[in-house]
Formats: sequence, C-alpha cells, structure tokens
Amino acid sequence: MASKPKKITVADLNSIEKKLQKKSDESIGNYIINGYRIQISKYNQSPTERIRAFAKRRREQGLCVACGVKVKKLNERTGLPYKYCDYHHELALESRKSNVKLK
Repeated sequence: MASKPKKITVADLNSIEKKLQKKSDESIGNYIINGYRIQISKYNQSPTERIRAFAKRRREQGLCVACGVKVKKLNERTGLPYKYCDYHHELALESRKSNVKLK
C-alpha cells in the first residue's frame, strides 16, 4: 500500500528539485502542492533495486522487512532495531543453522 502524499510548499519543491539534479533517492515520493499530486519514482527499476529500496524504507521506519510489524528488539552493537521481528528473526537463525549443517 502506497503512503499518502505529503503536502509541500514551493520552497520544499525547490529542495526536491535540487535533490533530483543530484540524482538522490531522497527525492522519491508522492507530494501534493496547490492541489496537484506529484509522484517521483525511478523509471524501469530492476526488481532487485525495487526490493532493496523497499527493505531500506522499512528498516528506516523500524519495521520488519518481511511482514511490516514494528521491531521491538534492538541490536546491542549498533543500537538500531533488528531487520526482522521476533518471529522472522528466529526463522532466519534457523535457516542459517540448517545451511551450515549442509555444507
């Protein structure tokens, strides 16, 4: 589900334009200015790029990459939330353990 468009001003639009000129991914999003919706996205993005961007957005929001649930546990080393919720974290650990045994 796409997020709701963000209302912006002309000054915000100018800063988004500068980000576009620098080819920054920070400019991607849906915006509303003076009743017009502006969508900025990458054209012909490969599936790998799309998945990577999706996972990055979810991690920045503190959500599980697999299911979108808010991640509660923090990584002790980094202080940031884990990539997965408790359920998917356990699945990933089990998967790693089974892959190590097969080698």
